[in-house]
Amino acid sequence: MKMGTWETRSINWDKMFHRYETIMAGNDDSLRVQVTMKLGHMSKLAPESILASAVPVLVELLSRPFDNQSPSIQEAAAYCLKRVAFQGEGRLAVIIGQCGAIPPLLSLLQTSEGRLLEVILKCLRNLVTFSDGNRLTVARDGGLIIILRMLDSSSSGIRRPLLEILSALSFLREARRVIFNSGRVGYLVESVRCGSMISRTRAAQAIGLLGLVKQARGSLVRFGALEALLALIQDGDTSVKLVASNAIGVISSHVDHIRPVAQAGAIPIFAEILEGCEEPMGKEIVEDVFCILAVVEENAVEIFQHLVRILRGSNNEAKATAADIIWDLASYKHLTSVMQNSGAIPILVELLRDGTEDIKEKVSGAVAQLSYEEAARHALADSGAIPLLTQLLETESPEMIDNAAEALMRFAEDPSFSERICSVISSSLLRNVRGRLMQMRESEAAQLDSSLRDLSIQHLAGDPSLGFM
Repeated sequence: MKMGTWETRSINWDKMFHRYETIMAGNDDSLRVQVTMKLGHMSKLAPESILASAVPVLVELLSRPFDNQSPSIQEAAAYCLKRVAFQGEGRLAVIIGQCGAIPPLLSLLQTSEGRLLEVILKCLRNLVTFSDGNRLTVARDGGLIIILRMLDSSSSGIRRPLLEILSALSFLREARRVIFNSGRVGYLVESVRCGSMISRTRAAQAIGLLGLVKQARGSLVRFGALEALLALIQDGDTSVKLVASNAIGVISSHVDHIRPVAQAGAIPIFAEILEGCEEPMGKEIVEDVFCILAVVEENAVEIFQHLVRILRGSNNEAKATAADIIWDLASYKHLTSVMQNSGAIPILVELLRDGTEDIKEKVSGAVAQLSYEEAARHALADSGAIPLLTQLLETESPEMIDNAAEALMRFAEDPSFSERICSVISSSLLRNVRGRLMQMRESEAAQLDSSLRDLSIQHLAGDPSLGFM
């Protein structure tokens, strides 16, 4: 029966804990098990200070000799510690670790079975979930190897807590190294599919970190990491989607894995993120992944189908991001025909006329990039882009003016359009456009030179051991 707020406040916790200590000092094993289980049941109600005082007593019980009771005093203590570790926003989990609970728990883990084994695993899971220090202790004391070996032969009944412990330990760089070198990456992928959402997200983050190692990406793909991460994206909230999509982005950054990422169904799922995610980071991840996947033309065709659909929709933020992605993809020379066949250019010109300021800014950049290709210039002109670009020269946005100037110069340098440009732009304005474009190029050259110097410095100062970050 649940206790009400008034009843909870009326409990004299100090007196109750003193009674508990008295029973623990006695010889009635059955009563000690009973009151320890009751303390576990009431841990959610008890003050943090009382629970902290109980921890040393409970840890000591873990090392007691076994008896024939069921449940045993060890099971009662592990159960209570499991419940206590869940309280206090992680502080009590830290105290439990500091009081030396992990070595006896790991010792019991190797000799237990049935209900006791399950309770110990759940206790360890809570300890490593809420404390970085406990993760280090478990790994240092051989806990990672124990967990991996148990996964090699475990039944479905205890597999979930084993995977949840593994996902927590995988935050440690050395743990990821052991997992990879021992050929057990598949268990980390399984952790993305099985367990609480917090645990699955941790495993996804660990996969992203492991994916920074070039040699590990192939193993992750072979063990189904892409499919597991995509499933997590569909199951999770915004923060989960960001973690999982970032991990996919890391894996897809190698040319050998571009096709598998697309074949796993990433493109439509990332398009959904683009439309539904309000976090700027989410949009940046989608942009990065699409730009990587579009290296393969068949991927680009599918990507443009989604981008065009988004541009035709009503979500202005998604439209701006879609236009920004097209701006990037417009520099891919092998995609010129793909872009034209997608029907994107007429829609971009329409948005250049009627879009919000943010959309116009991104679209003007895409148009400026597209204007470097002859076929695209004709498509832009046929859709009415030239007069709109001329109007942009009179806006207050420096970036839109720069983009319009860049595009108009490309038209002016094309014999097919030079007369037309001269008819809509005065010679003095054209000179101003040329001057502005020259300034832009000089500024970009200076920035590139500076960036290359910074990159060289960073490269020389880099730490080659960061592979398992």
